[in-house]
Amino acid sequence: MFCEKREAFEQTKIIHSSRKLTFLGVDGYDVYNCSIPFQWKGETYIFGRVEKRSEWARSWVYLFRKVGEDQYKRVPESMIYTLEDPYIAVIRGELCMGGTYVVRMRNEVKTYWANFYRGQDLMNLYYFTTGPDYMKDIRLVDMGERGIGVFSRPRDEATEKKYGSLSIVGFTVIQSLDELDDKVVEQARVIDGLFATGEWGGCNQCYLLDSGYIGIIGHKCYSYPWGDGRTMNAYCNVAFVFDPETHTLLDEKIIGTRTCYPDGPSKVFITTDSAFTSGIVMRDDGKCDLYSGIGDAEEGVITIDDPFERFGNIVTNTVF
Repeated sequence: MFCEKREAFEQTKIIHSSRKLTFLGVDGYDVYNCSIPFQWKGETYIFGRVEKRSEWARSWVYLFRKVGEDQYKRVPESMIYTLEDPYIAVIRGELCMGGTYVVRMRNEVKTYWANFYRGQDLMNLYYFTTGPDYMKDIRLVDMGERGIGVFSRPRDEATEKKYGSLSIVGFTVIQSLDELDDKVVEQARVIDGLFATGEWGGCNQCYLLDSGYIGIIGHKCYSYPWGDGRTMNAYCNVAFVFDPETHTLLDEKIIGTRTCYPDGPSKVFITTDSAFTSGIVMRDDGKCDLYSGIGDAEEGVITIDDPFERFGNIVTNTVF
């Protein structure tokens, strides 16, 4: 069981440093579940989900510029996106930004899907496609001459009935961003062995390795009873390695949990044990900084050892 793996991780984990990000220019709002930091025109930026602590499914994605150590300031001239949980990938020299769009009617969530934007002007990205209904966490990775890798994440009753887990991850390859649409994502072939009964999760940031493998930083989740009649959802940071040639999972492990990050508030009780992964950024010392939303209220970062060390070096570009 994954919860047993977590217990073993908590006893042996090595966290070199742990801190939180600070966001300026958004007083009265939380910033969490961010993209990884990336570079444009010599400066470092990050997209963040912005939402009031007292509200839910009413969030925006803002762009922030790095102005100090672990400190970011809102870029007022940038577009505002009606999305949740942004992520970025540099694909064929363009920045591709995706996030979850939520449809609400009479204060009830009716559906959601992933919207994608692209371009070379960070201040003015263009919408270009949408994923299937009820699917979050669609992720892309530039594989060079082999094409563009696309990871899906179905989660519905049919998925649970067929596979036992609450979600699965699939993979397919396209040759151009112009090919990306809901049908392509729906037809992605399932990667076996990621989730057990009752578990769910997905990819958050994908990296091409010089070995040809794809290193993935993702999240894996499960629920457990709290002891007072309530249930807690545990969201954990995980890493796994995927071989796109054989369509097989090579390695999967926990790399972070909520206990690894500084103490802090949570949006609601059920997100107290939540570390919703953003991704990693490699450091000059060979270690990496792992970014994660924590408690659906803040963004944290921990320094850990390279989770892909045995499988290759990251060659994915985060500069455009």
